[in-house]
Amino acid sequence: MRLTEFKDHQQELHSFRLRIGIAGGVVVAAFSLLLLRFVYLQIVQYDYYHTKAEDNRISIVPIMPNRGLILDRSGIVLARNYSAYTLEIFPGEVTDLEKTIDELASIVEIRPSDRIRFKRLLIESKGADSVPIRTRLTDEEVAKFAVNRYRFPGVDIRARLFRQYPLKEIASHVIGYIGRINERDAKRIDDEGLSANYKGTDHIGKTGLEQSYENELHGNTGYEQVEVDSAGRGVRTLSRTPATTGDNLVLTLDIKLQQVAEQAFGDNRGALVAIDPATGGILAFVSKPGFDPNLFVDGIDPANWDALNNSPDRPMVDRALAGTYPPGSTFKPYMALAALQLGKRTPQFTINDPGYFQFGGHRFHDDKPGGHGVVDMYKSLVVSCDTYYYMLANDMGIDNIARFIGQFGFGAKTGIDIEGEATGVLPSPEWKRRHFSKPEQQKWYAGETISVGIGQGYNAYTPLQMAQAMATLANNGVMYRPHLVDYVENIRTGERTRIEPKLVRTIPLKPENLEVVKHALAGVNIEGTGARAFAGAEYTSAGKTGTAQVVALKPHEKYDEKRVTERHRDHALFVAFAPLENPKIALAVVVENGGFGAAAAAPIARKVLDYYLLGKKTDQPAAAAPGEKGDD
Repeated sequence: MRLTEFKDHQQELHSFRLRIGIAGGVVVAAFSLLLLRFVYLQIVQYDYYHTKAEDNRISIVPIMPNRGLILDRSGIVLARNYSAYTLEIFPGEVTDLEKTIDELASIVEIRPSDRIRFKRLLIESKGADSVPIRTRLTDEEVAKFAVNRYRFPGVDIRARLFRQYPLKEIASHVIGYIGRINERDAKRIDDEGLSANYKGTDHIGKTGLEQSYENELHGNTGYEQVEVDSAGRGVRTLSRTPATTGDNLVLTLDIKLQQVAEQAFGDNRGALVAIDPATGGILAFVSKPGFDPNLFVDGIDPANWDALNNSPDRPMVDRALAGTYPPGSTFKPYMALAALQLGKRTPQFTINDPGYFQFGGHRFHDDKPGGHGVVDMYKSLVVSCDTYYYMLANDMGIDNIARFIGQFGFGAKTGIDIEGEATGVLPSPEWKRRHFSKPEQQKWYAGETISVGIGQGYNAYTPLQMAQAMATLANNGVMYRPHLVDYVENIRTGERTRIEPKLVRTIPLKPENLEVVKHALAGVNIEGTGARAFAGAEYTSAGKTGTAQVVALKPHEKYDEKRVTERHRDHALFVAFAPLENPKIALAVVVENGGFGAAAAAPIARKVLDYYLLGKKTDQPAAAAPGEKGDD
């Protein structure tokens, strides 16, 4: 007989109830935790997650401001903006750039130069959201891409503002250009605390006024709050803070005068600066050759960059601002004035010029074989007698020369309102000690003083400094800081912030001494070395020719222009102001390797003065008569 096992139903029921209780407790605990988490997320952390959700739903889109215009004194536009479509790649959203570009090329034209520029911009614009592969798309190209947009994640079309320089090479060094923001620009923007104002902005001023007045021209970035869908596409605009347009720059520059001056140079290299003596306002600022700043707006292609950067004519160098040249005989008026002021000469004092000055076993030659005979101060300037100034420099001494000449701004930056100005060299024993390392090089020799007296030797000044000095002489010793901007205009309010003339110094010059020098400079253009260039002028002007040696001659060697290569020929210079009685304009002209100042530089000055004072314009470049020669 088998024994039957009886189950303990009571015990099983207890165990079951226990398991049910535990499971229920777990469920209740789990729901309690969920409830607590829900309360934590929805109540305690509400503000945080609400902000995160809004960030996902709302995109903050920067609105790039319109850049301010640049205009000349008459309102002629020199730099403006226009809108165009660009095809842009967002590098962070594209896995295979080369493949993407190849596929894009089947829809819109992408030239090899576009690819090269894109690669360069990709390197230069680190951190940029997008980089353009094509700019200024046609309407047809925009439509083609729009149809195929779904094929290209990380590629989009954007409407962009572009800078345009309608006069191209005219005044290119003055205006400058804008270019893509590179790593160095971005660091500077960040260091200056301007990062927020450059969100959405790809370009910044690189040179000229575009660079110097970047803060005024740029404006203030605006913002849009845009509701987006899950794919990041805009659904609607929730709010908008409009961008603030940059301020306009209105210049002292007369662009028509600038065009006359640039045309007068023809194919010659050189520089011209014209200044209003009473204010320091720049009327013309020429550096030849120039360049087309439009080439830089999209990112210049390698072929054009190589052509500009490797050209022996150095079109990217602003000769008026950063080029330094020996002043040659244009230095003599200041030497004459120094002699009068310091009591080293009287107007009536004469020398007998045999055609040279003998000093220390060395013969310093005059340009005229046999000399000029009896020479007083008036004649010394009119015929540009070197011997007179050899002797004068020796009598005055280098310290007196440097102290007096320095008052006219030679060898010092003028403080003009664009960057890149060269200092130049006003030679003195102190300068030589600072700039040479070897003791034998630091010593100042008396023979060096004699060369300085005729504007040679270590003398090296910018055309801007030469023009400022002539303007100061014309203005009876009152010197103003040269400036290019007349006023900054707030386009929203119409308010104009004028750049007031800034007095630099007043040189204490005796009126009778000034009169002697001015009278002689007028004689230069009436009966002297500038007479041919100013024949028949309807106004009285003051001027001085100059010829600056480029290559040193051997002892007893005679300069022969025909036997010297073009780039080793002398520089031609001319300084002037007019009208003599009430000067309205002062200028300096340098023609590189132009030869005699009377032949190459003075005719350019005549064209500029004729246009500014009389409104006369000649279409042909200034040119000397065949075989024309002179002391300068």
